[in-house]
Amino acid sequence: MSFDVLIYLYIFCLGTIFGSFLNCVIYRLHSEESFLKGRSFCPNCQHILSWQDLIPVFSFLALKGKCRYCHKPISLQYPLVELATGLLFVFTTYNLQLTTYNLKILLNLGYQLLVVSCLVIVFVYDLKHYIIPDKVIYPAIALAFLYQLYQITQVRPMYILPMYILTGVRPVYAALGAAAFFLILVVISHEKWLGWGDVKLAFLMGLFLGWPKILVALFLAFFIGAIVGVALIILAKKNLKSEIPFAPFLVTGTFLAMFFGELLIEWYTNLFLPL
Repeated sequence: MSFDVLIYLYIFCLGTIFGSFLNCVIYRLHSEESFLKGRSFCPNCQHILSWQDLIPVFSFLALKGKCRYCHKPISLQYPLVELATGLLFVFTTYNLQLTTYNLKILLNLGYQLLVVSCLVIVFVYDLKHYIIPDKVIYPAIALAFLYQLYQITQVRPMYILPMYILTGVRPVYAALGAAAFFLILVVISHEKWLGWGDVKLAFLMGLFLGWPKILVALFLAFFIGAIVGVALIILAKKNLKSEIPFAPFLVTGTFLAMFFGELLIEWYTNLFLPL
């Protein structure tokens, strides 16, 4: 087995462990419990879980999707979030095309993995509760902003700093532009189309993706959202007045732009703007 395969296997396992923790955060955010202390327990019978109940994915399979103590079904959310987080960690690492491992590169990887983790929480929480938690979105915005500042301080030699600052603030412009666009939609619709949480999420997306990937993310979010919305109406699951959480589509668009944004931009440019 090659070294790269071992690295990605390790990253996947680490991601599933993070996914297990994210499930805990999602549950305890809603119940307003601290996710930094206290042992994990079954949400049905409240029984404290032992270590063999907490192995990501494998415990769910070994228990056949039921609690060891009360035998009630375990939500599919738990293994799905663990698997999804593991895969997202692998894709994020691969997307960076790491050839060496120094402190700066590892810091960049850690930053992206933390933002990805926050986006996973936002995706699931909004899907379940129709709200984007401020306790997640504000720290994520602060993290993204501080990382952009850090990037500017790393510029060498210093004589190119003014030029780099002009480039470095592009994520801020992208964030302000995306947030302003959503703010207009919120005001016009009186919060019927979108909520204030979507404005904050759009700001985070801009900081994280920068320009022009933010355009790709927003286009894909609205495109996928429209397709899913029409499908739900056709299947009689929703009607034109039904509320549909939009954050899952924004997060999906963010991940697609993050991993495939450059390819999509190049494809669009070659297709519609030939030289």
